[in-house]
Amino acid sequence: MPNIKSAIKRVKTTEKRNAQNNMVKSDMRTAVKKVEAAVVNNDATAATGTYADAARKLDKAAAKGLIHKNAAARKKSRLMKKMNSLNA
Repeated sequence: MPNIKSAIKRVKTTEKRNAQNNMVKSDMRTAVKKVEAAVVNNDATAATGTYADAARKLDKAAAKGLIHKNAAARKKSRLMKKMNSLNA
């Protein structure tokens, strides 16, 4: 544990930021899994509804720098591709 006041503050802020980032990442992963589960169950209406939420969470995570913007685009593209396979 640090003794210097500024170092103590850095530890506190880092812990807060890590907790926030982990929550955003977890929400993002959960949203993606919900879309994939809807696709597996051949539920097109649920898939389209959950896709909008997942895309929004992926974009927010990319904007915050938690994932790369190209990774977010790739994940959204793959989800959309899976959803389109339902309609075909």
